[in-house]
Amino acid sequence: MAPILKLIAQRLALGVLLLLAVSVLIFAGTQILPGDVAQSILGQSATPQALANLREAMGLNDPAYVRYFKWLGGVLTGDLGTALSSGQDIATSIKGRLWNTLFLAFWAAIVSVPLAIILGLLAVRYRNGFVDKLISGLALASTSLPEFLIGYVLVFFFAVKLQWFPGISTVYEGMPFGQRMQAIALPATALTLVVLAHMMRMTRAAILNVMQSAYVETAELKGLSAFNVIRKHAFPNAIAPIINVVMLNLAFLIVGVVVVEVIFVYPGMGQYLVDHVAKRDVPVVQAVGLIFAAVYIGLNIIADIAAIIANPRLRHPK
Repeated sequence: MAPILKLIAQRLALGVLLLLAVSVLIFAGTQILPGDVAQSILGQSATPQALANLREAMGLNDPAYVRYFKWLGGVLTGDLGTALSSGQDIATSIKGRLWNTLFLAFWAAIVSVPLAIILGLLAVRYRNGFVDKLISGLALASTSLPEFLIGYVLVFFFAVKLQWFPGISTVYEGMPFGQRMQAIALPATALTLVVLAHMMRMTRAAILNVMQSAYVETAELKGLSAFNVIRKHAFPNAIAPIINVVMLNLAFLIVGVVVVEVIFVYPGMGQYLVDHVAKRDVPVVQAVGLIFAAVYIGLNIIADIAAIIANPRLRHPK
């Protein structure tokens, strides 16, 4: 087997094992939550016999490892279970929510990734100058602000004061594309501001690290302009760490949307998770948590594979 294929196979196998370990943690975490699931469903006025019957029907009397393997077997066959609060199939309910979250994350990434790389390149080109200090200062300010504060500020100015965009991001199936884009404008902006600063700063750091190399100094001594040195020599060799940072932030755009979706009441996975956590709907929490973990691990694997392809040195660890 070629070295690169062997490394990719190792990353994929490690990802599967990691996801299996995460599934154990998710299941164990939901099982040790305080309270009684049957009691929360039937209410405080439920009789002991009714509680016992419901626990038997839900399999709560089985040992924990039996319930885990039943749940894992259902996940592997595409059965995520049934929501306790509504009785609906979780996989069917999640499809539309997952699409909404991916749609929001996609447009945030379309704006944030190119903008972060461009700002990082500008900061390197004018390093230690006014442009570099301005970009770095704005990035530091953006990093210091939590996403819920950014969301509320955007709502206050652009929804309440200026009334340019709706404060509640309501989307539905069959909604016209223009109206959908207007509805997600504020949450997408909030997500963009959250991840933009980190990607820009890491892009700047990666390129500056390469700029200290001997071949970059040689290119400068040959009389190449600063722009051409960055474009032809520094940026291509810094692409591997940049890809890693971009993938990690894309994972955050999908997994870390919970706060933003709750602020804007956006019907995505984050809002779906929070709604069912309040109802102590354990199967939904387990399903959404596993999907978030799979997305995060999957994007990290893609980042590793992209780094291996982009950087020949990673193909030969020795």
